[in-house]
Amino acid sequence: MHAKDSNPPDGGYGWVVVVSAFMVMGLTAAVLKTFGLFFVEIQQHFDELASTTSWITSVTIAIFHLGAPVASSLCVRYSHRAVVITGGLLAFSGMALGFLGLSMVWMYATTGFLQGLGISFSWTPAISIVSHYFSKKRALANAIASAGECAFAFTFGPFFQWLISQYGWKGALLIIGGIQLNICVCGVLMRPLASSCLLEASHSETETPPGNGASRIHKEDKSPVTHKTFNWMLVRQPEFVLYAIFGILAAMSFFVPPLFLVPLSYSLGIDESWTASLLSILAMVDFAGRLLCGWYANLHVTKTVHLLTMTITLISTSLMLLPLANNYLSLAIFTGFYGFFFGTTVAVHITVLADVVGMPDFDSALGLFMLIRSTGGFVGPPLAGLIVDMAGDYRAGFYMAGATLVLSAGFLVTLDQLQQRKEKGSQTNIKPEKPALPYSSLHLLKLQ
Repeated sequence: MHAKDSNPPDGGYGWVVVVSAFMVMGLTAAVLKTFGLFFVEIQQHFDELASTTSWITSVTIAIFHLGAPVASSLCVRYSHRAVVITGGLLAFSGMALGFLGLSMVWMYATTGFLQGLGISFSWTPAISIVSHYFSKKRALANAIASAGECAFAFTFGPFFQWLISQYGWKGALLIIGGIQLNICVCGVLMRPLASSCLLEASHSETETPPGNGASRIHKEDKSPVTHKTFNWMLVRQPEFVLYAIFGILAAMSFFVPPLFLVPLSYSLGIDESWTASLLSILAMVDFAGRLLCGWYANLHVTKTVHLLTMTITLISTSLMLLPLANNYLSLAIFTGFYGFFFGTTVAVHITVLADVVGMPDFDSALGLFMLIRSTGGFVGPPLAGLIVDMAGDYRAGFYMAGATLVLSAGFLVTLDQLQQRKEKGSQTNIKPEKPALPYSSLHLLKLQ
């Protein structure tokens, strides 16, 4: 029934799509990850508190998540290519208008809202179309595509720092916006698969006489459409609810360290040139963590939810230790630990979501999960900023992030226990039915 959907090319032009997605990841997520370099500059320019300035990143993160379901729907209605190109134009507009720097509210609307919407409209279809082109090599293709975030973040740290020093933070925003126009080029290269033109197939089905062989083909084409519509009933499933709560708490923490790492290094008296290298270290070990954890997860030695719980625990530990750093070397070491374990978490958390809901509901679960998780990304940075303002120390933000992750790990443990109970219950229900089949077969043989 799903022949076309389950038989993608697994290579060929698909690798062009992977490279394009690799670039999109770098021009969206990597920009967001290294935006902390602008934090102090914008804060000093507008003479605002850390909590007020952090709302720029908070709005970007929230719109990035909130726009994901919309982007997915537009991909079904039009094409991945069209949505990625639109995202590139929106991302450019956000940075180009942010260049004006009229007020803090203006920054919320431009580098916050428009940039977040552009990232969402670029990132979501880029990840989605890779899965359309690959089946057996899907894990490898997704790993390569997602690695673009790390590869670009590695170079963007010192590059953005140089742009700010040469052209000021406003000029740097304008140049970065121009670079993001390359997203549109990547979108053009994302050629739709013939079997992915699901909307046209569903329309043409109504024009095909019933009983015709062509009608059966159109039904096969149409079947994957149901996977791309939202199953809102997932919010009634306890397993999904537990994982969504984990997502909220994790999102509250994940965006705090990159935001306050640069200000923390400044408060320790570390030179600006060395500070930028911290973001490069973060990106490099993140890249290694994703590849190693992705490879290990494919061995199926450890249950994915157990692996995720382990990585979350290690991240929280590294965040609790990071504020103990008092010089560049110790800060770089703790940053490396955090970045590595963050990469391992990113490599496996989407796989756990698929295990929780099953592949038939995965598309709707992913959009709904990102929608719910956006509340954590929206609240986390301002809450950490408020705690920093109250404590008068950037270390407080890292303690808050670590404590929140410890709490999120508790929901993963509860999720695992619930899944184990259900598995035992299903095995108990199946066992009595098994002897009945051979008995009835033997009884029929005796009658014959």
